[in-house]
Amino acid sequence: MAKISFVIPCYRSEGTIRKVVDEIRDTVSAHNGAVSNGAVSSSAVDDYEIVLVNDCSPDGVWNEIKTLATEDPNIKGICLAKNFGQHSALMAGYANATGDYIVSLDDDGQTPACETYKLVEKLEEGFDVVYGYYNHAAQHLFRRLGSWTNKKMAEAIIGQPKTLNTTSFFIMRKFIAEEIVRYPHPFPYISGLVFRATKNLGNVYVGHRKRLEGKSGYTLSGLISLWVNGFTAFSVKPLRAATFIGIICALVGFVAGLFVVYEKFMNPQVPIGYTSLLATLLFVGGMIMLLLGLIGEYVGRIYISINQSPQYVVRERTQPREG
Repeated sequence: MAKISFVIPCYRSEGTIRKVVDEIRDTVSAHNGAVSNGAVSSSAVDDYEIVLVNDCSPDGVWNEIKTLATEDPNIKGICLAKNFGQHSALMAGYANATGDYIVSLDDDGQTPACETYKLVEKLEEGFDVVYGYYNHAAQHLFRRLGSWTNKKMAEAIIGQPKTLNTTSFFIMRKFIAEEIVRYPHPFPYISGLVFRATKNLGNVYVGHRKRLEGKSGYTLSGLISLWVNGFTAFSVKPLRAATFIGIICALVGFVAGLFVVYEKFMNPQVPIGYTSLLATLLFVGGMIMLLLGLIGEYVGRIYISINQSPQYVVRERTQPREG
């Protein structure tokens, strides 16, 4: 017997969140009915909760969440005071989840809540965290390219196993969620927090669907901001790379200087090229500014963390009622 908490960040999902919630309820009900009839042998999950976090959505999703919470005592609603981002919204949800297993999924219907028990069964094989993995992601080329880039960078910088494929549909044990919410700083990155908590990670294939309506809230700038957040918050490898790049640039400059001196001694009549000198200055200057910006990013995050900027601020919660 176990309890599952479903944590769903909500943004511009007024027209989809009820369908997602209904699918969750139907999935849990069907599973418990199958267990009662002896159709499946896994442990019955006779309790669940759905934690819906409104990330200050500009539409009427908070009113929809309050309506759902009024109808179903298993639903909790949390309204954030401003848009803190998906990962901060997940942190708010985890902090309010009470289940033995915590499932994270999207509010747009793309993640198949009906396949939750595939993740549960894989988790019960002994894993701490299991990610749903899509054979064919129903996403635009831009999002697929972004996901691939994120995976490669995560492998290189924050230690994501090369055999692991991460998505927004995953399940974790309670102790992992408890460890994640202990992170106090204002730049949470869920994958980084998971990877530093455990290496006992699994994958299971699930389906992937098109959004029920609307379009993704992530833009190119949003994805870049998310990558920078994750990699600067959980790794110093970018700083080490900056040191390496600085050494390379210094060597290039030194070799270019030797070449200029050699040319001048061997043929004093030949003027040293203005173009090559300008190109070298622009290259070295550009790299210096890039690396200073990277270092500034780290310093800025240290400053904001020292100021104890909040991960999220809760404006309102739904009132629990007796079932």
